Amino acid sequence: MTIKFFLMLNRQGKTRLSKWYVPYQQKERERIIKELAVQVTHRSSSMCNFIEWREFTVVYKRYASLYFVLCVDKSDNELITLELIHRFVFILDKYFGNVTELDLIYDFSRAYLVLDELLIAGEQQESSAAEVLRSVDQQDELHKAELVELAMNSGGNAS
Repeated sequence: MTIKFFLMLNRQGKTRLSKWYVPYQQKERERIIKELAVQVTHRSSSMCNFIEWREFTVVYKRYASLYFVLCVDKSDNELITLELIHRFVFILDKYFGNVTELDLIYDFSRAYLVLDELLIAGEQQESSAAEVLRSVDQQDELHKAELVELAMNSGGNAS
């Protein structure tokens, strides 16, 4: 399965996260986001979560107020792609503790970190949610240690 791009959109079509695994010019990216935002957000919940789009298949899933949108080759398995979306949301939920759109707005770097642990170059890197969470937790600990060291070296108090 080769993912072309991963988008997270709110109900108004605003982009909350985007990761591109295939190079597109900025204008083309904006056009793609606008086109897919309209198609995805205006579909009835009773319709299937797959859209034939250009020479690709767009797979999306709505969780609360967010749409998670992946673009894959037509030959890729849509159900595996849906499972990947579900796994990403599950990991975010575990990491943030009942994740909300505001968590993703104000702590977007952590959401990208989770996504990067799950996918690399459009391919699934890790299938274990526990392993992804462990890796992200390790990186959080390293970041905290760096902050403490920086505070101590600058003569400030670490809190």
